Amino acid sequence: MIRRQFIQSTFAALAAPAVANHHAGAKAEDLFDISLAQWSNHRALKKGEFTNMEWPEFTKRNFNILALEYVNQFFKDKAKDMKYLGELKKRVSDLGMSNVLIMVDGEGHLGAGTDAKRQKTIDNHKKWVEAAKFLGCHSIRVNSHGEGKTDDEKAANCVKGLGALATFAKDHHINVIVENHGGLSSNGAWMAKVLKEVDLDNCGALPDFGNFHGYDRYKGLTELMPYAKGVSAKSHDFDDKGNETKTDFLKALKIVMDHKYHGFVGVEYEGRKLSEIDGIKATKALLEKSRIALHSAK
Repeated sequence: MIRRQFIQSTFAALAAPAVANHHAGAKAEDLFDISLAQWSNHRALKKGEFTNMEWPEFTKRNFNILALEYVNQFFKDKAKDMKYLGELKKRVSDLGMSNVLIMVDGEGHLGAGTDAKRQKTIDNHKKWVEAAKFLGCHSIRVNSHGEGKTDDEKAANCVKGLGALATFAKDHHINVIVENHGGLSSNGAWMAKVLKEVDLDNCGALPDFGNFHGYDRYKGLTELMPYAKGVSAKSHDFDDKGNETKTDFLKALKIVMDHKYHGFVGVEYEGRKLSEIDGIKATKALLEKSRIALHSAK
């Protein structure tokens, strides 16, 4: 009962500014759009509560979020299945929704230490580039940690892998974007240096609020935002005012806005104190509250 009251009071508190400042709220929506990262529902998907094919309808019905960020592991064997992809695309279109990107894991290291291993990884990713293009996404998200004896050697290998994959993806009008996702990729300065050296318009970043692992998240966000083609609003826990306990969303989003980014900001809830459904709702509400505050401060 206490938990239910907390959730209800949190949502009510977050919704209040939108009601009190309706006109500003409508215009505030132009600052950025909200999408949902599929990883927010990873426990339900792994339990079989619904499938990847059913996820779009689930998302619209429960959260009224209309933009989707997939994780490839939930349709791992379907990258080349045109019947499956066609049905998924049709369902999304019929629901009035859009596909934003595919997060790709488990296909090898783009910064592999040998030419052969790196080429194998590049080839493994090509099917996801093609699937993303077919589904109408603008990007695939990749991992780029790097192999080598030194940080510079790891960076050089990542530059080679990312550059080759982005060159392939360019012909499909798809971006290849790197998330700060552990290892050296969570070092904002190192990752920004890699992207600068790749120097391709369709190779960029997917800065995640929460994946800096000891590196100052606001510094890292500032370093990666010049290359951002997406943003992940990672959340875990919330205080009694509905604010995330590890990341100051208003501060983080101000950095995002200062870099003239007005694309999708993806809800990515990873906490356990709230259910996945309640955590997604709390994260969305916090993004909406922060968006109104940023607009009001203009």
